[in-house]
Amino acid sequence: MSNALAIAHVTQALALLLASNVGPEFDEAVKVEPHKPPTEPPDHPTLNVFLYQVTPNTSMRNNDLPTRALDGTLVKRPAAALDLHYLITAYGDETALVGQRLIGSVVRTLHDIPILPKDVIEETAQLPHLADSDLAQAAQRVRFTPTVMDIDETSKLWGMLYQTPYSLSVVYQATLVLIDGREKPVPAKPVERPDVRVLPFGAPGAPVPPGAGPKVEQPSTSPAPTGAEVSAADEPAPGRAAVKKTAKAPAKTVAKAPARPRRATRVSKSAQPEPRKDTEG
Repeated sequence: MSNALAIAHVTQALALLLASNVGPEFDEAVKVEPHKPPTEPPDHPTLNVFLYQVTPNTSMRNNDLPTRALDGTLVKRPAAALDLHYLITAYGDETALVGQRLIGSVVRTLHDIPILPKDVIEETAQLPHLADSDLAQAAQRVRFTPTVMDIDETSKLWGMLYQTPYSLSVVYQATLVLIDGREKPVPAKPVERPDVRVLPFGAPGAPVPPGAGPKVEQPSTSPAPTGAEVSAADEPAPGRAAVKKTAKAPAKTVAKAPARPRRATRVSKSAQPEPRKDTEG
């Protein structure tokens, strides 16, 4: 965490880091300037460190939300997470390929030292315009990583630099710069008296052990009650007239046997009456 001078402090520290590691490889001094490329290229070895864009860090931009309580009290100090994008341009005698040699030294230096050293930050803080910066106390160190840009993106970048001729350059991204807000949160009240209670399971106010909650009754899957069970379950409460419900048994159907045919009665001849004879008078 640091104040609003962190952006300028990182730019100045990057220029000092390059000046300390690139210059010894050349017979003459290398000038490192923390501003945009000039409209007229210089003849002596020169490096320009130009901060052309500042973007919010996508992974940390919402890390400090919410910062206030429901009543508006500041709970956490807000911090803006930023990424810094630098265009590093090299100038020098083209016959001796000074620009290419400078770019090679820049790439090697930032590959060997990708994290901004603390001693470089402290040395840069001695400048009058960075005396109030607290970047050295930040817990998060700034890391430099190269950025890949195609021809189209490079053309657009140099198109923003009005009347500035193109020169050999590299692009680096500085991550992560955190800028704190000015308002400080109200410190929480200290604990006056610790309240620790030990209760056995089952006591009032004790936590319920796992699996000891109220059991949920499952729907019954037993067969339907018979008539006798219905009569026993429907017995009236005491003091009321007893109404006995009896389930009627289904009537039985009896199949009747077919009637026997009657035998024909044979009349004997002896039983037949004889015809009456007339008596002669």
